[in-house]
Amino acid sequence: MALQKLSGYLVLIILISNGCHSQLPSESPTLQECGKVFAKTRIVGGQDAVPGRWPWQASLQNKGFHFCGGSLITNKWVLTAAHCISDNILNSEVHLGVHKLSNPNPNEVTRGIEQSICYPEYNPSTYENDMCLLKLSAPVNFTDYIQPVCLASGESTFHEGTTSWVTGFGDLGNGMTPDILQEVEVPIIGNKKCSCYNQEISTITENMICAGLDEGGKDSCQGDSGGPLVIYNGFAWVQGGVVSFGDRCALPKKPGVYARVSQYEKWISDTITGIEPGFATFTSSGTDFDRDFYCPTSMPTTTDDSIFASGENLSRFTHFVALSAFALLLHVVVGSGRM
Repeated sequence: MALQKLSGYLVLIILISNGCHSQLPSESPTLQECGKVFAKTRIVGGQDAVPGRWPWQASLQNKGFHFCGGSLITNKWVLTAAHCISDNILNSEVHLGVHKLSNPNPNEVTRGIEQSICYPEYNPSTYENDMCLLKLSAPVNFTDYIQPVCLASGESTFHEGTTSWVTGFGDLGNGMTPDILQEVEVPIIGNKKCSCYNQEISTITENMICAGLDEGGKDSCQGDSGGPLVIYNGFAWVQGGVVSFGDRCALPKKPGVYARVSQYEKWISDTITGIEPGFATFTSSGTDFDRDFYCPTSMPTTTDDSIFASGENLSRFTHFVALSAFALLLHVVVGSGRM
C-alpha cells in the first residue's frame, strides 16, 4: 500500500500502548492489528472502491435498504452516528465486507444488532456528540475483507490540509445512489475556517472535525452518515471522524462536518465490552495555518450551479431524507393502487 502525501506536513506518529492492536476472539491468543488493508491496488479519489480497500466499512440496512454507514472497531462493535439511530434500530442489520449492494459476495457477512448505545449528551438539533456504538448479535471473524479500523486517541491532532479519505454508499450529489462502495480524498479543514464557512447554519465545536475543498466538488452526502473519515499514519489507517452533517453537498466553502473520534476515547473504552478497540495517536507537526485564519464578517452566498458534474463527491447528511423520499414513493404507489 502506497503512503499518501499529507499536504506537505511532516507527520509524527506515536502509537500508544495497546494502540494499534485489537485482539481476535478469545479462542485465539493472536493479536490482530487494526487499520490494516490487504488489497494491493492504487487508490483513486471519487471513484468505485476496490474490494478489500476499506475492510472496516459497514452498511446499516433495514429491509434490504441501505440507510447509513459505520465502521467495524472490534469483532463485535461498530461505530456510527447517533442521528442514524431510530426506535426500530434493533430490527436493522449490519453488513460487513460489502462492496456491492445489489448482490452479496462470499466475503460479506451480516449481523443483527443486539444493542445500541449513543453518547448520552447527543443533541439532535445541533448534531453535537453525534456518536453511537452498535453491539453485533454475534462476533465476526477477521478476513482480508473484514478488519477493524484504528481509532484516533485523545492526544491526536489534525492540522489544516491533512489528507483524509471518506467512504460510503450515499448519494452521488445528482440524486443517484451508487451500487458499489465509493471513496473520495478530501483535506482536513481547520475548525476556525470551518466555523467561518458554516456560520449561517451551525456552530462548529471542538467535538467536530471538518473536511472538504474550498472550491467544492468532493464531499460526503445523504446516506453516508455514520461512515468513517480515515487518515493513513504511515503504518495503519486511523479513523478521525464519523460522517455527521453539512450544508448540502460538495458546495464551495461548505465542508462536511464529522464527529471528532479523538474526543470520545474514554467513552468508547468505557462503553465497549469484550475485546478493546485499537487507538492510535496521530500528531501533525509544523504550523497549523488554521490558527491564523481570519474570518470576514459575512461569507458570500454559494450556488449549486454544476458542482456535482465532477462526479467526485461522496454523500453526507442524515439518512432520513432518503427514507422520507422512499416513504413518499410508497404512499403514491399505494394510493394509486387503490384508485
